[in-house]
Amino acid sequence: MTKSELIDILAADQDHLPYKDVEEAVRKILERMSTALATGERIEIRGFGSFSLHYRPPRIGRNPKTGESVALAAKYVPHFKPGKELRDRVNQAFQHSQWPDQVSSSEDDDAPNVPMSALG
Repeated sequence: MTKSELIDILAADQDHLPYKDVEEAVRKILERMSTALATGERIEIRGFGSFSLHYRPPRIGRNPKTGESVALAAKYVPHFKPGKELRDRVNQAFQHSQWPDQVSSSEDDDAPNVPMSALG
């Protein structure tokens, strides 16, 4: 689901709200979450999950094209940990065969489809 699709779904569910208001609310929520993470805050949404930053120490990587060693700087990366309710809901959906045989990333992503058996 993309941000645009989320806005469309929410606007359809909340037909008493103007589309622009729904669009602005989603934009502000995502902007505030991004700002919180950028300043080192942890975000917890009970039943859904938590967002935090994980530290990645500096390391030596390789340029895949040339094989040359490259020094990679330390960095912080966003991390999402799903909550129990979200994990249970996803697993229940898989158990009741509500999902196709393959789960894929977004359509414009180059990531390969993942067989359900690989998801544990």
